[in-house]
Amino acid sequence: MFERFTKDARAVVEGAVTHSERVGARTVEEEHMLLALLDREGTRGSFALTSLGEAGFRESLERDLAEARRRGGLSRADADALSGLGIDLSEIVSRVEEAHGEGVLEPGGRGGDGRRGRRRPFGQEAKDVLVRALRVATARRDRHIGDEHLLLAITLRGGVAAEALADHGVTYESVTRVLYGGTGVGGENGVAEAG
Repeated sequence: MFERFTKDARAVVEGAVTHSERVGARTVEEEHMLLALLDREGTRGSFALTSLGEAGFRESLERDLAEARRRGGLSRADADALSGLGIDLSEIVSRVEEAHGEGVLEPGGRGGDGRRGRRRPFGQEAKDVLVRALRVATARRDRHIGDEHLLLAITLRGGVAAEALADHGVTYESVTRVLYGGTGVGGENGVAEAG
């Protein structure tokens, strides 16, 4: 699959590894891929993000991602679902952090896993983004996988990164509109089901 990645898509994957290393995460996660996409300039993915994002977009996204990490990687939709069951996630997070320290619930843990000099493995969400990017490219009948396909894959996945992007108007539909003039090709939303 990686032989089909463009130089820009490969740079996003490498940037995601760098972001995970910088924060001491044990695995490369979807949020690291989003941050690496935000780092890019002069690419199709960065064009879509720039076209759709407003002033302070990156800082706001980083705050949203940090808050989700603090919640143990749960999205606001997850927190709302728990609230519907009478579980106050904010209260639980506060109590756990009070007893065990701030950030203790962050997924992937921090440092100390003996990975110096070795690449961190990709977490399941990040792997899902890569597979979905392939499906997006295939559905669009593109011969390559570019950073725009990675962005589209993140918006389709659901979860924390997609939720943070959607809060800023960056959805599969809006990115498709910016990049392709609006219409998808293939199944629902222009992508064959991820399965």
